[in-house]
Amino acid sequence: MKTIIFDIETIPQDYDSLDEAQKYYLNKFAEDEEDEQKVKEQMALWAPTNQIVAIGMLCVETQKGGMYFESDKTGELFEDNGIKYWGGNEREILEKFWSAIAHANKFVTFNGRGFDCPVLMLRSAMLKVRPSKNLMPYRYSVDQHIDLLEQLTFYSAIRKFNLDFYCKSFGIKSPKSEGVTGHDVAPLFKAHEYEKIARYCAGDLHATRELYLRWRDFISFSK
Repeated sequence: MKTIIFDIETIPQDYDSLDEAQKYYLNKFAEDEEDEQKVKEQMALWAPTNQIVAIGMLCVETQKGGMYFESDKTGELFEDNGIKYWGGNEREILEKFWSAIAHANKFVTFNGRGFDCPVLMLRSAMLKVRPSKNLMPYRYSVDQHIDLLEQLTFYSAIRKFNLDFYCKSFGIKSPKSEGVTGHDVAPLFKAHEYEKIARYCAGDLHATRELYLRWRDFISFSK
């Protein structure tokens, strides 16, 4: 049985690369320059306007995994804490992800249904990379996909919190305690700090694993 945790990091595409119709569509509800700036920052959230710069994977059972990230170096670069780091472009890291996830019996995410899974599937289609697995199976089942945000909110019955908040509440070391957050990914990429992005993503994997074990052992009643 292989249970794989995965997480992605994205950045916005270059706003100036969009045509005028796309810019108009994105800003049609913006009332001032401040609103337009917020739209530019939110572009990292949507597959048509973002770019995947890191995909991390971690096996729950073995605590080994892979980190596929955009870098100026290619191929397998190094291994740390059970995770092998591999550099390539967006298309190449997507291909590595789909090859690896094909062997998973279950996969675990935090807000995967709301972000990671749609982005992975849509970005793959845009880059003509064929998926090896359906990342969006039946929502109300944990047979294949365990989205911890769905489970910890009982399918949005109660308030949602981010991964950092849940980790602190459950006494789990938060990956944000290292000083990097999701807001830093785009500036780090621009500064060519690719490894920092990859290591930040790896921190999310380990935190998500600990949160998953807490859910599995103390909350879940699934067999």
